[in-house]
Amino acid sequence: MLIVGCGCRGQALARTLVAAGHAVRGTTRNPDRRVEIEGAGAEAFIGDPERVGTLTAALDGVTVMCLLLGSASGTPDEVSALHGTRLEMLLQRTIDTTVRGLVYEATGSTDPDILATGANLVQAKCTHSGIPYAILRARHESWLPTALTTVEGLLTAR
Repeated sequence: MLIVGCGCRGQALARTLVAAGHAVRGTTRNPDRRVEIEGAGAEAFIGDPERVGTLTAALDGVTVMCLLLGSASGTPDEVSALHGTRLEMLLQRTIDTTVRGLVYEATGSTDPDILATGANLVQAKCTHSGIPYAILRARHESWLPTALTTVEGLLTAR
């Protein structure tokens, strides 16, 4: 598993997945967060989704990628690009990798219109490339069980 945006929710998901026996890699753009990610049982990877090239090596050996950027921070233009042009570039790079499932978080503090644009992009690109995907829409109180069910669904998809 690769969790892009392995903050609080990502670390909770990582703990649950690791406890279930999965290998998990979590990304952060801040090297100071490495300890927190490793404390959740995941392999920490320093990479920035705004600079897609920094994530390329993180895709090695990954079966399911979780894009948990629904509450990503930055300027309005940066956040818009993260769910637009940067997302498109990342999806293009996953085609020739081992990634066979993608979860896109479409709820959070980011503008719902921006998240809808990202969800539509994921749907179009994954459908075109034949990569199974799921759009994660969950409220705070049900986020973790919904995310876990979503990931497990992609792992068992045929």
